[in-house]
Amino acid sequence: MSTERSQVTYPETPSILLERDLNITASGVTDEDLLLAFRWMTYSRFTDTRIFELYRQGKMKGTVTVSDGNEGLVAPLALMMDKDIDCVSWTHRGMPGHLVWSDHLGDHVCQFLGNSGSPTKGREGNAHHGDPKNRSYPMISHLGKMPSNVLGGTDSQRRKGHKSIGIAFFGDGGSSTGEIHESMNLASVLNIPVIFVIENNNYAYSTPLHEQFTGKLVDRAKGYGMKGIELDVANIEENLKTFQDAIDETRETGRPMLIEMHTLRLLGHAGYDTLDYIDPELSQKWLDEDCLKNLRERLIEKGYSDRIAEEEATLKSFVTETVNRALKLPMCEPVGLMEDVYAQSTTKVDWKAEDDKEAETVTFAQAINRALAKILEDSPESLIMGQDIADYGGPFKVTKGLFSKHGRSRVVNTPICESAMVGYATGQAVNGHRPIVEFQFADFATDATTQITLNAGTYHFRSGAKAPLVFRFPCGGGLTFGSFHSQDLEALYLHIPGTKFLYPSTPQDAYDAMLAAYEDDNPVIFFEHKNLYNLLKAPVKFNPNYRDVWQPALRRQGDYATVVTYGEMTLWANKALGYLENEYEHSCDLFDLRALAPLNLDRIRESVSKTGRLVVIHESRRNVGFGAELVAQITEKQFFDLEAPPLRIASQNMPVPFAAELEADYRPNTDSILAAMIDWIESD
Repeated sequence: MSTERSQVTYPETPSILLERDLNITASGVTDEDLLLAFRWMTYSRFTDTRIFELYRQGKMKGTVTVSDGNEGLVAPLALMMDKDIDCVSWTHRGMPGHLVWSDHLGDHVCQFLGNSGSPTKGREGNAHHGDPKNRSYPMISHLGKMPSNVLGGTDSQRRKGHKSIGIAFFGDGGSSTGEIHESMNLASVLNIPVIFVIENNNYAYSTPLHEQFTGKLVDRAKGYGMKGIELDVANIEENLKTFQDAIDETRETGRPMLIEMHTLRLLGHAGYDTLDYIDPELSQKWLDEDCLKNLRERLIEKGYSDRIAEEEATLKSFVTETVNRALKLPMCEPVGLMEDVYAQSTTKVDWKAEDDKEAETVTFAQAINRALAKILEDSPESLIMGQDIADYGGPFKVTKGLFSKHGRSRVVNTPICESAMVGYATGQAVNGHRPIVEFQFADFATDATTQITLNAGTYHFRSGAKAPLVFRFPCGGGLTFGSFHSQDLEALYLHIPGTKFLYPSTPQDAYDAMLAAYEDDNPVIFFEHKNLYNLLKAPVKFNPNYRDVWQPALRRQGDYATVVTYGEMTLWANKALGYLENEYEHSCDLFDLRALAPLNLDRIRESVSKTGRLVVIHESRRNVGFGAELVAQITEKQFFDLEAPPLRIASQNMPVPFAAELEADYRPNTDSILAAMIDWIESD
């Protein structure tokens, strides 16, 4: 069918669904409160039932999950939250929340269908959508990762002056993941008013509770100094008042809270789950305890039979008609995919003029410090976070003096929680702040790889929302720090698209690159070679052309070969090329890439056309290193321009050794670069 999206209109939302706010007063829960909650629970059940039918008919692909048995938890909380200021992340059992929070039913149905009406343009599967502009953070399949986003969004809202709270949902299975504990601890330490809600339906997919944990989940609240509440989804009349009290208390005190809700597994983990691991008698027991069914019976006993029948007919008709129209929409076309990997960067910071300020000779580390100071001074949306960055000034003193001037709200000491810290920063970034995250060592970022790459890095592609944040990676060897403090990891992170990379090699470039990274509307990994921190000194001042760091810099000129490198290796390559020029009369073009992604090779290609020879040098290991990608990208278009095989110079394929003599042998230096190039020249 070639029906255009604009020609298919969804049916008008029934007036009974325009009421989406529930507030339990001091006098207690009324019948109208129960009827409102029941209406949205029923609406969600009808929607899930139709979705499940479409899955069984083969009209929906992927992993279809439904909320049956969870409605009595999700619908009331969604209705009670303030949709104008609060933050939330639903799980794959959160259909009532999606329906209450925003958008037409048709948008949610199309998300499951993956057609052209999908709010994620068919780029995310089934329940993996949200509404970032309205602070509903989309889930990812890595369980436990979403609550930290809610922390960041809620903190951002509070910084903007809103008396917001956040609610983060996760299951009994997800409660075992490390980031759940990181997030609960972070929320408690930083006083972020988030309610952590555990949907305990007795099984993590097929794994029963006794194989997941011992004790009671609600008791974990005590370990993080927060209030814990245990509820049963069947007791909805009592639960509504408890929910309201929890929301009101969290909003007033600014303290986090934990709710463990015992829900029901009425259907399998997903559409393909046959539930053959559960005793049929237990399944029947859960069906008998269905909160929705039993609440309906109690409301009918109160005399609301006709009203319920009328509303159910309206809702069922609306769901049926919406689904029918959604099915008429065309499927997605592969258009604009590459263009949306990065968000268009439109932010321009109003940097204060420094025309009359003299350049100051500073070290590489001091140049970054001055850039951070300028960012904090000139951009009120900025903040810096990391371990030991406040009073102590960071392990390399790059943040020295910033805390004393800007205070704890702008220079945030965090617990050791790399993954939750990045998730927290991502939530802030999506909500309009611009955080800078420091890792003590680049190696420690591996604990946050999912958040960096699969969450922050893909946020715009998946949801259309911008996530402007900077990750500072102190990297590289030469200081005898051993395997866990000395790695260059650019090849690891470059493989997953959506993140930008800057790797400066001079104090002025470090200053410029920090401003450029901060101003960009995408996540940027900022590599800082530790050996450069105090090795180099040079005059530094505000450079109006700071955005030039996104292009390679030509450090020396020649016509024998094109040499491409970045970071600390730029220094040693320059020395080696000086020797070659003096002793062998071979002069080379030396390019300092500075930006590894997005990668601009235009000038380098021109140079290769001129010289006919290519050398790439980097400190990261040779095996699957970024040099291999550089060689591949250049030679696949310029193979016939080359007069000799390309040369790669990199570190050896081993863990970084500790002893100085061993580390010197492991990684390139001036002498080893020179020796490799001489062998290459003589073999030509």
